[in-house]
Amino acid sequence: MINRLSPFLAAMLALGYLFLYGPIASLVFYSFNASRLVTVWAGFSVHWYGELLRNEAIKSAALVSFEVAVSAATGALVLGTLAGYALARFRRFRGRAVFGALALAPLVMPEVIIGLSLLLLFVALEQATGWPRGRGILTITIAHVTLGLAYVAVIVEARLSSFDRSLEEAALDLGARPWKVFAVITLPLIAPALAAGWLLAFTLSLDDLVIASFTAGPASTTLPMVIFSSVRLGVSPQINALATIVLVVVAAVVTAAGWLMAKGTSRAPQDS
Repeated sequence: MINRLSPFLAAMLALGYLFLYGPIASLVFYSFNASRLVTVWAGFSVHWYGELLRNEAIKSAALVSFEVAVSAATGALVLGTLAGYALARFRRFRGRAVFGALALAPLVMPEVIIGLSLLLLFVALEQATGWPRGRGILTITIAHVTLGLAYVAVIVEARLSSFDRSLEEAALDLGARPWKVFAVITLPLIAPALAAGWLLAFTLSLDDLVIASFTAGPASTTLPMVIFSSVRLGVSPQINALATIVLVVVAAVVTAAGWLMAKGTSRAPQDS
């Protein structure tokens, strides 16, 4: 028997979705507005998309954001995979609780605290050792690696905890070395989780504003920082067009990550 929502619950659900996604739909709609005023419809036009492509400041910030996101996602993937592997496979070692808490702390710690603490760290390091020299792409990347590795570690740990280790044990019994077992057996089995973790870290880095604001320098403005600065002076139709493009890109990345995670989850019972 199929349970159906009552008219009241259906109406509340529709209002909830309208409240959440109505402003986003309005933003996308007005990105095709011919008028300079974002709330006055003057006909369909893609003029502001053309203006956006000629905006050098936005293109430069987009390039910085993409460079940081790719580097940060890759770094978070490596460190997060190592952390997730340690948490999943080494259940009893001295300091495991402390290690797990430190590795996963960015999941629950406010971004303001993360950004401020990293800024103080970079300033102290520069005064003590001369590195890093000022704030820029490198410091933003390090900060985003710190944020992303926690999410990657959670995904990798969950994947490693779900599949049957008898495959690895059989390979070890047949004489394979541990590193070869990891490369030939373990790595392909957790590949969907690795891809999902990389995509998630990429998306988090691309969307971040708070941490980047603390760790960026004058010559390393990211795309969210440009959007925030422009909105403070009044919403421009170019920002509507930019937000629409970012929305499409991020939605595609998140959808791909969700598909990969679902694929990895569906394969887990077969592995176990």
